[in-house]
Amino acid sequence: MKRKLSVAGLALLLFLVLALITLPMVGLEPQDRRPGLWIKGELVTTPITDWSFTDQFEEIYLETRTWYLIPHSVTISCTAHQGRLYLTSTYSQGGEFPSRFWNQNVMRDPRVRLRIGNQLFEKTLSLVTDVAEKQAVLESKKKKNPRWKNPGLENVHLFQVL
Repeated sequence: MKRKLSVAGLALLLFLVLALITLPMVGLEPQDRRPGLWIKGELVTTPITDWSFTDQFEEIYLETRTWYLIPHSVTISCTAHQGRLYLTSTYSQGGEFPSRFWNQNVMRDPRVRLRIGNQLFEKTLSLVTDVAEKQAVLESKKKKNPRWKNPGLENVHLFQVL
């Protein structure tokens, strides 16, 4: 009986090791509302001075760093405003910031990876606290996506991509 348990334990351990080796190579990207793990793409290392090219993308991928070292990725909307890029976290159904897992991760460690099209960017996020800046970015967001409904400044949190 003990031998069967040790063989099963060894098989499980081997499976986990293989999964942890394989998943970073193949990724496991988010889809719609299902989160994922690693995201893949062609790494861009040149500085971006104008993010307006992102206007053609309704959603992008965001990979955050978890405390347990396995990435957490989600699909998210982005908005370019005056050449800078912003990510939106909306709490229109209630909840308190930062109750979303990706928000918690960013507040703990602001280093992220973004996949826009097939391009991958390693960046840092900064929470926007200036009300005038938030209002201006949300106006740009409304122009990009006229169907978007603003649930009020208190329910929208913006992160600037640095």
